[in-house]
Amino acid sequence: MKLKRIILNAAPISLGALFWAMCSNCLIIFSTQNYLYDSIEEIPKKEFALVLGSGKNGRFGINPYFKYRMEAAAELYLNRKVKKLVVSGDNHIKSYNETTDMAEYLISLGVPDEDIIRDYAGFRTLDSVVRAKKVFNCKSLIIVSQKFHNQRAVFIARHYRIDAVGYNAQDVQSKNNFTHWREFAAKFGTIIDLYLLNRQPKFL
Repeated sequence: MKLKRIILNAAPISLGALFWAMCSNCLIIFSTQNYLYDSIEEIPKKEFALVLGSGKNGRFGINPYFKYRMEAAAELYLNRKVKKLVVSGDNHIKSYNETTDMAEYLISLGVPDEDIIRDYAGFRTLDSVVRAKKVFNCKSLIIVSQKFHNQRAVFIARHYRIDAVGYNAQDVQSKNNFTHWREFAAKFGTIIDLYLLNRQPKFL
């Protein structure tokens, strides 16, 4: 009886949370659709590109999310769509350094070291985007990641009045892709962070 009462009480809360999560996802997806690009020819030129972090090593070798993001960022630079690349990643422990891995991979793709700006405190997407403006003075930029991630990043950027568009790196196809389910929750969390909690980066 007690368990039944708990379930009945929890059901409206769970359904309400699911409803607002769906609304959050729809808001972010539809409000950013005109700012995302798949074509190198069509994307406008900006001074900076912000390359969002990802771990280099995957289960069976190099992480394809990482590889495709770096290739997309190098493509922007080599086609003179941007002058500088800001690589923003997690470096919270000595043995894990997304930022250095990104920089080294970009150099191997032909990007000069002097045109790579390293941000070692991109712990979350919000941190990376806000720090690009407030720390590195990037008021106009192209954000580089997969489309599902760019939707959220561009939404955050434009909330902070950054003239941002997204360049979509190749996505990773998988029948059991947990990343996309996690992104559903992350978009909901973004709305809470921006409009309820006014959350700020860990370091500025």
